Amino acid sequence: MTPEDPEETQPLLGPPGGSAPRGRRVFLAAFAAALGPLSFGFALGYSSPAIPSLQRAAPPAPHLDDTAASWFGAIVTLGAAAGGVLGGWLVDRAGRKLSLLLCSVPFVAGFAVITAAQDLWMLLGGRLLTGLACGVASLVAPVYISEIAYPAVRGLLGSCVQLMVVVGILLAYLAGWVLEWRWLAVLGCAPPSLMLLLMCVMPETPRFLLTQHRRQEAMAALRFLWGSEQGWEDPPIGAEQSFHLALLRQPGIYKPFIIGVSLMAFQQLSGVNAVMFYAETIFEEAKFKDSSLASVVVGVIQVLFTAVAALIMDRAGRRLLLVLSGVVMVFSTSTFGTYFKLTQGGPGNSSHMALSAPVSAEPVDASVGLAWLAVGSMCLFIAGFAVGWGPIPWLLMSEIFPLHVKGVATGICVLTNWLMAFLVTKEFSSLMEVLRPYGAFWLASAFCIFSVLFTLFCVPETKGKTLEQITAHFEGR
Repeated sequence: MTPEDPEETQPLLGPPGGSAPRGRRVFLAAFAAALGPLSFGFALGYSSPAIPSLQRAAPPAPHLDDTAASWFGAIVTLGAAAGGVLGGWLVDRAGRKLSLLLCSVPFVAGFAVITAAQDLWMLLGGRLLTGLACGVASLVAPVYISEIAYPAVRGLLGSCVQLMVVVGILLAYLAGWVLEWRWLAVLGCAPPSLMLLLMCVMPETPRFLLTQHRRQEAMAALRFLWGSEQGWEDPPIGAEQSFHLALLRQPGIYKPFIIGVSLMAFQQLSGVNAVMFYAETIFEEAKFKDSSLASVVVGVIQVLFTAVAALIMDRAGRRLLLVLSGVVMVFSTSTFGTYFKLTQGGPGNSSHMALSAPVSAEPVDASVGLAWLAVGSMCLFIAGFAVGWGPIPWLLMSEIFPLHVKGVATGICVLTNWLMAFLVTKEFSSLMEVLRPYGAFWLASAFCIFSVLFTLFCVPETKGKTLEQITAHFEGR
């Protein structure tokens, strides 16, 4: 290591010579912020066990038919899209900490409305509120964590955002086995309430405090989180602190903007929602006694491989994991398409019929064997997605934007993600009718190929760099 090498002299919060950082409260602060994504994951996973429970419900409890159940699941994404815009506005004006505190309110209020629901509109209103909170949390939590972490652990802590999301989803699946929909909603109030309590004693990020010209408070926050001011590098704080369209002419703005929006679009176009949608059907064809076990198996795989990604993120780097993840998803979605091509029985338009019955000329054992091929492909896809394209777009979104445009830019990225999620989820059935199941999955495979090429040619490595070094890279300094 030489003092002249900027890549080797980045602040790792340790004494000269590169010893381990001393600050440990940064992990507590990151955990407190990550309770937002945990709440967000629980809200996403809630619909899976709650919908069957509501469809079984007898009067006077509200009852869901198929159309209402579709909206009960999908309306969260619309609320989250609005929450992304609101979060982008809040994060720059109210600050990162206060934004997290405020998003706990619609989480708790939404689940409380669902708990007290007497009709469909109360259920949808509660889901819309939790969706709004999901959008804010999905934006603010990655930004808060990236700004409090030192470079050596920013990948680990940033990946914990997605880890907590999948833990929240799994928690909802497991709790749904023993709790009815009202008590499940009561449980959903716990994570945001705990976040509210913990974030009250956590500091605002030093970078945001510096943009507000509160240097003394920023240094106090830094000492609380890192243990000392050693290794801190002040971000460039210019006179321009608001976003306007003319800024998009600057390479330091438009380059990360294109990368951030593209990563969010490719994440949703990868086919992840399609795979999740057909998980139970695939397990049924593989002759599982309890097809609802599919949700738990999927959740466990997501948690395990997202945890692996978090542990290796700061060693392997973002680009390598994105490429590896993309290649695995190309292979698995191609195999999925082949499976659906082999099992499609006749020219009917119903994608669900094509999935639910194997070709009649095949022996039963052969159809079960093919279903096991689909189960293996599904598990491989989920593992590949969890290692790269699950956590890394959110991590990079929080790393690549300069301070003065971070709120607006991350807001647009989150809006893109949730709108794409809504469109893909709602229109996937129509796509299956036009292209047939195998065509839809082969299309997803093509998008995965494009995502790999985009990563190789457009996405920079941010491993081990300070946020200031990342900004300087895009500006060409």
